[in-house]
Order: sequence, then structure tokens, then C-alpha cells
Amino acid sequence: MPLISKTAGGLSLAVKVAPRASRNELAGVEAGALKVRLTAPPVEGAANRALVKLLAKTLGLAKGKVAVVAGERSRSKRVEVSGLSEAELKERLGL
Repeated sequence: MPLISKTAGGLSLAVKVAPRASRNELAGVEAGALKVRLTAPPVEGAANRALVKLLAKTLGLAKGKVAVVAGERSRSKRVEVSGLSEAELKERLGL
């Protein structure tokens, strides 16, 4: 699975989430996915909401432009981002 791929709605980003971390942060790329540490627990979608909030803030986008589209109950997720080119996405994520 590629880290970033184009979709009909924008770009799809592979993400691996580590919930219950000591702080919210992007932790680089691991095994072909962006590793994200979140303080939120994986309970009732709290980690997914925290992931969308962190990515939207990091990318400078509204939360409505970032959505978890696959893996809602898994640590490995696909997140769709709209409103950015692939080059802009990589630059804003520091990839």
C-alpha cells in the first residue's frame, strides 16, 4: 500500500496510529505509513477524531477536508485529504 495515492475525492494517506501516547505528534514514516501518536484512547472514535483534528491542524485545513475512510476500528487507517496537491501534502507533513 503506497503512503500517498490519488483518489476521486483528493489524496489518500496511509496512517498507523499509536493511541494513548504521552502527546499528539507525527512520528515519521514506518512500514509505508505515516506514524501518528495520539493521547486519545481508542474508545468510541476518540482516537479517530483526534487524528482528524491533528492532521487538519498540521495541514492547515478545515477538519471537513480530512476524513478517516478505512480502518476506523484499526490502528492502520486510510485518511482522505482534499484541497491539497500531493507535493503540498508532502511538504506540510515534512515528508
